[in-house]
Amino acid sequence: MAKKTVLAIGIEPSFVDFSAFPGLTAELVMSYIAAQIERLRATGFEADSCLIDLGDTAEAVVAAALGAKHYDCVVIGAGLREPRERLHLFERIINLVHLAAPQSRICFNTTPADTTDAVQRWIAP
Repeated sequence: MAKKTVLAIGIEPSFVDFSAFPGLTAELVMSYIAAQIERLRATGFEADSCLIDLGDTAEAVVAAALGAKHYDCVVIGAGLREPRERLHLFERIINLVHLAAPQSRICFNTTPADTTDAVQRWIAP
């Protein structure tokens, strides 16, 4: 039986201003992302990460990832939903996922450390 597939979409940490998040750094967030992708794989999912910029190529990168294969679930990272200035980018990405992968479940993590929990709310490995 084929493994369920997951695409995790988030902002590339090097584009994030961490001044409002004491203790977080791009390196730490990248380690959380890598750990969650590995946790998804260890749990029995086939998981891919899709890190985007703040808008210049974001839609093209997501479209390419969604076009590469079928995903059973797409996780939208918390950094894409906040701060408020990213609302338009968030809407564009959600609508792109809705159009390109209408069969995929969509879920949201609350931190880069709870992606697996978000996926498991919607699909099982």
